[in-house]
Amino acid sequence: MTAGTQSTRDRILRAALEIAQEAGPGSVSLEAVAAKAGVSKGGLLYHFPSKAALLRGLVEEQLARFEAALGIEAAASRHDGVIAAYIATFVAERLCATPPSAGMLTALVEDPAILEPVRQRERGFLDAIRANTADPDDATIAYLALQGLALMRLLGIDVVDEDERAAVLARMSRGRDA
Repeated sequence: MTAGTQSTRDRILRAALEIAQEAGPGSVSLEAVAAKAGVSKGGLLYHFPSKAALLRGLVEEQLARFEAALGIEAAASRHDGVIAAYIATFVAERLCATPPSAGMLTALVEDPAILEPVRQRERGFLDAIRANTADPDDATIAYLALQGLALMRLLGIDVVDEDERAAVLARMSRGRDA
């Protein structure tokens, strides 16, 4: 893939994500994405031959960015390193990002099957977390708490304030150096 082709592809994905964040998942259409990305609909279809392909691309891009930031191989070399890295990366990528990423919610609204790679990768993360700690159940609880915090934020039903969130994150991170 040439740099220009990659740049156009990235611009299309960024436009789709921005539309989902600004106007909601139901507003992501090929026409709207093409217009926001500054490409023709044919140009969009060259990179993503269907809306489902666009949404798969959006989900894959978000997963790849998270996985790269996580650096799981390096984290696995330290006891409790994977959960510590997961907490730090999750907070930076999914809890502190403003606005929260709506790409996965958009895919869920359109076609829940698009999220199968997410299930598989998240299961892989959880397996790595559990294998790298003396207390797999404690690490699983931390993982699930992070997922809950992010989901409440994404859905706009966040019931914890910033101090409560910080206290929970500090408790999860206690004794774990990211």
